[in-house]
Amino acid sequence: MSDMSEQSLTYPGGAEELIARWNSRREPFLFYGQALPPPDIDLAPLTRIQVTKNFTRKHPDEARAEGTYSEKHRRVAKEFIGNSQLAYLNGLLIANLRRSAQPPHAAALFQRLWAEHSDHLIAALDKRWLVSSVMTFADHGQTDRQRQLGQALRMLFGLMKLYEFERLFSGTPAHKPFKQNNKARGPLPLEMEPFSLRNGGLDSFLLAPIWDMARAEPVIGPLACHLLDALNADDRNVFRRLAAMRDDYARRKGVE
Repeated sequence: MSDMSEQSLTYPGGAEELIARWNSRREPFLFYGQALPPPDIDLAPLTRIQVTKNFTRKHPDEARAEGTYSEKHRRVAKEFIGNSQLAYLNGLLIANLRRSAQPPHAAALFQRLWAEHSDHLIAALDKRWLVSSVMTFADHGQTDRQRQLGQALRMLFGLMKLYEFERLFSGTPAHKPFKQNNKARGPLPLEMEPFSLRNGGLDSFLLAPIWDMARAEPVIGPLACHLLDALNADDRNVFRRLAAMRDDYARRKGVE
């Protein structure tokens, strides 16, 4: 086995570097005079009350020594003006739950939102916030099934964001399949076998178990299925491009 110190590494510091970078973005918010709503708050009225520009302004009676949470809740409010206060609260809870520590009732309150008002949230939130919501269940789901589903979708959507961003530099639009006669040569990483357009099933093997799990999960299952349905209908992702390439391959082989 070769010495890793002699290799060219993507992350020279290895696990320690990555974990330190990850933790540097997870410092808990400081609360000075502010607080999340109590865990037993009546959530139903928040579905009917809108966020106004007033939520984005600092008020004269606020503590002079502001915490980082005060700045964050005003910044998040800018994205929810005209939306429901419940959708806004969901955003604030996600922001807190991404940190290494948070108010002790934050996870339970987040779980309540989705257990009691998932239909409202699915309709009110854009897809970016829906993805953030389902990812949050990876660490803060109430059950093992919720956490497993959250973990699976966090990995799926996180990797999609990385490779779709890299694809932008190819100059190829997201909806346009790559040309099959322009395939580069060379091995895949970790000695992986190349994907087969004719018989490959990796796309199904990735998506089907997640979808199956989502259909059986009562709390976040509707959210997960909504996102997977949206992915299925979106023509700007690797799964649609591979499907188009597979169809083109079949047509060409059928003519020959």
